[in-house]
Amino acid sequence: MSGIVGIVNLKGSPIAPPLLQSMTALMSDRGPDAQRIWLGDAVGFGHALLHTRSESQPDEQPCSLDGHIWITADARIDDRATLVQALRSGGISVPASTLVTQPDAVLILYAYQLWSDRCIEYLLGDFAFAIWDGRAQRLFCSRDHFGVKPFYYAHVGDWLLFSNTLNCLRAHPVVSDRLHDLAMADFLIFGFNQDATTTIFADIRRLPPAHCLTWTKATATQPPLLNLRRYWTLPTDESVRYSRGMDYVERFQELMEQSVSDRLQTPDAGVFMSGGLDSTTVAAVAKNCLARQYSSFNLCAHTVVYDRLIPDQERYYSSLAAEAIGIPIHYLVADDYTLFQSWNRPELRRPEPFMDPLAIIAAERLQQAARHGRVVLSGEGGDPVLFPAIGYFSQQLKLLHLGHLAKAIGQYISFTGRLPPVGLRTQLRLWLGKQHFWQPPYPSWLNPDFADRLHLRERWQQSTQGFSQRQASHKTRPEAYQLLSQPGWAATFEGFDPGVTGIPLEVRHPFFDVRLVKYLLAIPPIPWFIHKELMRVAMRGVLPEAVRLRPKTPLAGNPAYTLLQQSEGKYVDFIDPPSGLAQYIDWEQALRIMGGEQDTPDLWTNLRPLGLVQWFHNLETMGSNLNKGEVSC
Repeated sequence: MSGIVGIVNLKGSPIAPPLLQSMTALMSDRGPDAQRIWLGDAVGFGHALLHTRSESQPDEQPCSLDGHIWITADARIDDRATLVQALRSGGISVPASTLVTQPDAVLILYAYQLWSDRCIEYLLGDFAFAIWDGRAQRLFCSRDHFGVKPFYYAHVGDWLLFSNTLNCLRAHPVVSDRLHDLAMADFLIFGFNQDATTTIFADIRRLPPAHCLTWTKATATQPPLLNLRRYWTLPTDESVRYSRGMDYVERFQELMEQSVSDRLQTPDAGVFMSGGLDSTTVAAVAKNCLARQYSSFNLCAHTVVYDRLIPDQERYYSSLAAEAIGIPIHYLVADDYTLFQSWNRPELRRPEPFMDPLAIIAAERLQQAARHGRVVLSGEGGDPVLFPAIGYFSQQLKLLHLGHLAKAIGQYISFTGRLPPVGLRTQLRLWLGKQHFWQPPYPSWLNPDFADRLHLRERWQQSTQGFSQRQASHKTRPEAYQLLSQPGWAATFEGFDPGVTGIPLEVRHPFFDVRLVKYLLAIPPIPWFIHKELMRVAMRGVLPEAVRLRPKTPLAGNPAYTLLQQSEGKYVDFIDPPSGLAQYIDWEQALRIMGGEQDTPDLWTNLRPLGLVQWFHNLETMGSNLNKGEVSC
């Protein structure tokens, strides 16, 4: 996950090289291999390289094919062979054997050279990039389909700035630290920003997933134009039907291997592997991909376990999986970590507020993986893409599609030897519309003036309505569609990003592959998504039966809740609320609740003021390290 930064002076003044160099140097933790800048007439790009591919030409950025069109990119392009074929068919004369070995940024440049803004229609993968077209005097930027790669920008006065590292933009002297009130409210109510276009800072915005940004210089007939547009939407009505049941399984295996293989690109990689089905499937597929591609490779699993604090079977199941797959496993024993431990450590000084009393464990896991390589795969996304279609039976009955229903049940029986495990009482409740999804509680400790001014209770209520609207937008798998569309995924991905953690490690998510997700949303819900039957059949003979058939279960206990209850509210003693936060929080009410009875459903919400206090203190430390300079010509 290389660092990118760019500065455009909208009045045409030249960019100060020391400023661009210092902003690029701020990203050296995430891009330790090289830091380079390029300066045009009124534009400058910076790039901090994290090299993760074992076989490619040197990725020297910013780069250009012709000296007129320049790019800085944090990109990993999937399905390179298909893109190369399209480039060749479109008129690029470079031999395919040469193109396929080019760095990802160069392939993007060739695509832009052929198709201009439409190049994004030909790109798959995880990417955040910016292209300066010198002839057209325009900036073109884009972020990948699911928002795995961050992209921030600021349009302040005569300046247009961008980066995939939020603190990098804060280092520019025209960018203020003024907070965005609605983003602050979203953190306090929901735990993450509901608006994909904003950040916690009023001057800095996000480019949403699956969006492009363009800025065009003014001409004699047209004023300057800054424009955002969506280039892709998760499909709602695609359908894939095969006559033979195993065709569904074989196509899933093929797409899973493509997704994992495209995300490896190195013989030295890791997997965040619990003892569950999703991450062990990723590990097994990764082992097969590496064995086919390399004569020697190093793939290892990284697993967080508890031996005493809570009942935890992850050590047992993950060890079974690792032995069957044939990979070493490294355990991070988490029993002795304490609440809010080391919150002043650099890797826990997040650029935006977050709430995880045991964030130190996630940081230690990232550091453990970084000691063994620069790429690690995760099982994130397995639950939503394989989520069951809860209302499918009732839908088929209402439509009198009894033949479809009978066929689906028959397929399930043929693969499993048992009837679908659908309880009659639960199903009746679903048919009658009495099954509801959990909604976060509304915080009682919000400053009333703040809540009234921004109509926060109405915003909280609308979040549930928005859930229902998104849920209804897919014909056969509305729940999976809704889960994949949640705005919280951006916060999840950004939590892994080196621009947030400061750890030079790229975390990649095979289940968030566009090809795989489109396929899984298009195939019949029954039998394939009852207890993840599709993946269980695909892993038959690959994973040990105890893991392959293991029911989906959460941890038998929540370590954070256990520690919070043991602390008896003592964590409240070290809260020192800054005066600037009183406009958001009624501290007397918040401290009384946090120090009182530990009500599990509301506990996570009621701890957010504590997370905000810690972030605010760290914000001052981060700000002092940015060394904002003077803008000069």
